[in-house]
Amino acid sequence: MCGIVGYVGTKDASSIVFEGLKKLEYRGYDSAGIASINGDLDIRRAEGKLANLEAKLREAPLEGHLAIGHTRWATHGAPIERNAHPHADETRAIAVVQNGIVENFMTLRAQLQQEGHEFKSDTDTEVITHLIDKFLAEGDELVEACRRAFGELQGAHAIAVVSKQEPDKIVTVRLGNAGGVIVGLGKGENYLASDIPAILEHTQRVIYLEDREMAVITAGGVSFSRLNGQAISKEVHQITWDPISAAKGPYRHFMQKEIYEQPQSVQSTIRGRIDFTTGQVSLEELPLTPAEAKAIERIIIVACGTSAYAGQVGKFMIEKLARINVLVDYASEFRYRDPLIDDRTVVLAITQSGETVDTLAALEEAKSKGAKIWSIVNMHGSMAHRISDGAILMQAGPEIGVASTKAFTATLADLFLLGMYLGQLRGVLSAEESFELATALAHLPELAGEVLAEGYNDYTKLANLYHKQEHFLFLGRGPNYPVALEGALKLKEISYIHAEGYPAGEMKHGPIALIDDHMPVVCIVTQDHVYDKMISQIEQVRARNGIVISLINEGDEEVAKKSDHVLRIPKAHPLLTPILSVIPLQLLAYHTAIWRGADVDQPRNLAKSVTVE
Repeated sequence: MCGIVGYVGTKDASSIVFEGLKKLEYRGYDSAGIASINGDLDIRRAEGKLANLEAKLREAPLEGHLAIGHTRWATHGAPIERNAHPHADETRAIAVVQNGIVENFMTLRAQLQQEGHEFKSDTDTEVITHLIDKFLAEGDELVEACRRAFGELQGAHAIAVVSKQEPDKIVTVRLGNAGGVIVGLGKGENYLASDIPAILEHTQRVIYLEDREMAVITAGGVSFSRLNGQAISKEVHQITWDPISAAKGPYRHFMQKEIYEQPQSVQSTIRGRIDFTTGQVSLEELPLTPAEAKAIERIIIVACGTSAYAGQVGKFMIEKLARINVLVDYASEFRYRDPLIDDRTVVLAITQSGETVDTLAALEEAKSKGAKIWSIVNMHGSMAHRISDGAILMQAGPEIGVASTKAFTATLADLFLLGMYLGQLRGVLSAEESFELATALAHLPELAGEVLAEGYNDYTKLANLYHKQEHFLFLGRGPNYPVALEGALKLKEISYIHAEGYPAGEMKHGPIALIDDHMPVVCIVTQDHVYDKMISQIEQVRARNGIVISLINEGDEEVAKKSDHVLRIPKAHPLLTPILSVIPLQLLAYHTAIWRGADVDQPRNLAKSVTVE
C-alpha cells in the first residue's frame, strides 16, 4: 500500500514527514520521496527502502516548514527513482503525491503531450502534475487548478499537492474509496496522512475525508469543501493513545474497518504486478520461464476455511486464464490421503498468517513427494513464506478481526494475477486479451468502493428483519458458488446463525427440503452465463414460500421483481465479480451479528491463526 504524509507548521517538515513514512512501512512499498518548499521546491527520491532515501537526505538535507512525502508501490512504470513520488511539473513549481490508479491516464497523457507537455516518468501520476500546471497557466489559483484537475481523473485516489507559488498550503483530496485521507490538527501546525500511525505521535485530533472531499491545509487552519467547491464542516475525532483504539480509527470494530479497507487492499495487492499499458503481469517472488510454466500439469490448492473458498474461486480463474488443471483440497485432509503428486505438480498454499499448522503440514507433505510448493500469504517472513519455492504476498495489511474479510478479496486478486501470469507464460492469453483483463482489474478498486458507499445497500434493514432466524441458505453457481460458501461461513462465524452454502444446482438434491416461509435464501444472481439457471433456482425457492434475498447487478429489474429483498453490486468481468459479490455478504453478516449482540472481532471458540491440529 502506498503511504502519504504531509506537514505544515514551524518545525523541520522533512524530518516529521520522513518519520511518518517510517511508521507506514508495514504497508509495503518499493520507492520513496519527499518534496519540501523553502523558497523553491526541492525533492529527494530514492528507489528501494527508506534507508536509501535517508542516505540522500543526510547528503543533501531538505529545509523548510512544509513538506509532503510518499512511499510507492509501483503500478505504472518500474520501481526506479524517476518513477518515485513526488512528481513535479516541467518548471518544478508544483509537486504531487498520489495513491490510486488514474484509469484514463493514457488518454490524458496523449492529450497533454499533444498540447506540448513533456513527461519525465512512466507513471500515471505525472498526468496530474501536468493537468494542474495547465490550469495554473490558464490563470487559476492553486486550489481551483487542483479542483479542475481532480475532476478530470477517473478511478479512486488520494492526492496531495504543494506549490512554491503558494508555499503555505497543502491541497488534498479523496476520490472514491481506494485510499484514506486523514487530516491531523495541531496548534500552529497541521498534518496529513493516509493512515493514523504516521501522525499519532504528534496529534490525537483527526478528521477523515470522504469521497470527493477536499482539504486545504495551512499552519493556521484547515478548510474543507466538496469537489464542486461547496464549503463543508467536518467532525473532529479524538484518538486515544491506546494503539488498539487508534488503529480502529472511526470504526466500531476491526472487522468493519477491514471490510471498508478492501478497495485499498485490493489496489495494493495488484500494485507493481501488472503493467496497465500492456497487461503484462510480473510476480517477482514467483519467477518462471515459459518452459517451466508449460511443464506444469496440475496445481493443487491447499487451504483452510475462508482461504479454501478463495482457492475454489481461484480454480475457475486459473483454469480459464491459464488452461491448467486445478484441484482444491482442505489442507487438514491433504496429507492423510497419500496424495498423487510429482515434480510436474505445483501445490499452492493459501494462508493469511502463514503459520496455519494444517497448511504447513500439507506443504511439507507436498515437498516430500517432489512437488514444487508456492504460497499466497499475507505475512512476510512467516513459515509458509520462508519454506515455499515461490510466493505471492497479499499486501492486504494487518488483519485483526478473526473473521477474515480483506485477506479473502486480496487473495482473489492475487489468484487472478496468477492466472494471467501463467496464461501469458504458457502462450494462452493474447496481448489483446491481457490488456482487456488488465483494464478490468484497474477498475476493480473503484467498483469495490461503490459497493461500500454510504446508502448503496441497506444492510441494517435486513439484519433487523432476520437476525432472530436460526437458519440461512446461500446459493451460487460458477465462481460465485464458493462466494455462497464464504457468505454462509461469515454468518456462522460472527452471528452464530446456522448457515449453509450450496452450488445452486444442488439445492434440489436435498437442501430444498429445508425451505419454508421461515428460511431466508441468499441467491447470488449476477448477469453471467448461468444467469438463467439462477433465476430458475429463485423460482423454486419462491414456489416453497422461501424468503428470497438476491444479490444482483445494478439495473437488474427482472430478478428484483422476483425477490423479497435485493443487494446490489456494479457489473464487472465475470472472473472478478466474486471480489465484489462477497462484500455485501460480509456486511450482511456483520450487521446481523451487531443486532444479535455478538462479539464481532473475537467470536467464540475461534482464533485468528490456527497453530494446533
